[in-house]
Amino acid sequence: MFVRTTADRRLQPNTLDEFGLAGTFNRIIGLSEFKYRKETEIFGEKEPAVYVYQVKHGAVRSYKLLSDGRRQIAAFHLVGDIFGIENGDTHRFTAEAVVDTVARLIKRESIQLVAARDAVVSHNLLSMTTRNLEHAENHMLLLGRKTAVERVAAFLLEMDCRTGADNVSLPMTRRDIADYLGLTLETVSRVLSSLRKAGVLTFLDGDQREIMLNDRSRLADFDRQEPAQP
Repeated sequence: MFVRTTADRRLQPNTLDEFGLAGTFNRIIGLSEFKYRKETEIFGEKEPAVYVYQVKHGAVRSYKLLSDGRRQIAAFHLVGDIFGIENGDTHRFTAEAVVDTVARLIKRESIQLVAARDAVVSHNLLSMTTRNLEHAENHMLLLGRKTAVERVAAFLLEMDCRTGADNVSLPMTRRDIADYLGLTLETVSRVLSSLRKAGVLTFLDGDQREIMLNDRSRLADFDRQEPAQP
């Protein structure tokens, strides 16, 4: 069950374009907004996939718990990102708020009905699914074939590209980063420190979540995009 932390549960009239799914017509749909406190579960693995979500403020992580209790984070969803789109009737991952987060919800059935009549919306959904698959493939390569330094460099470049800001502001903790990259917390800390000492990045105001990338080209060199030799 997803947790609602706001008293206002009314559906608000909005357009698909505002939700990030532009169509042939500016269709009015019913959206609801909910606030999720930091670490609150939005939906759980194997729960019915009733809604599709968009991050309005904050950040969300999608993850699975492995049989030995370890956590593998599959993706981080930032402002504007749409998540919770499933091929089946249940969610494959658990989604949690990384920080205090506001999410917009639309019933999956509503999107499916519009997509069946609107080729543009249908195409947008297909493109979104394809991008998610591409991200999953890249993440699989990162976990399976890259060194610790390459993984951290690739993560920083991904966040830099997605935030589009002068400095990279990371809402997630180093533990989150470690569970996303398949590394230990100590390894992530060591690699970030080595990149700082090399002059590639700077921690702003002593806050290790606020990072200035001094040399993006050099950072990209650390992520060689080549499979490591076994």
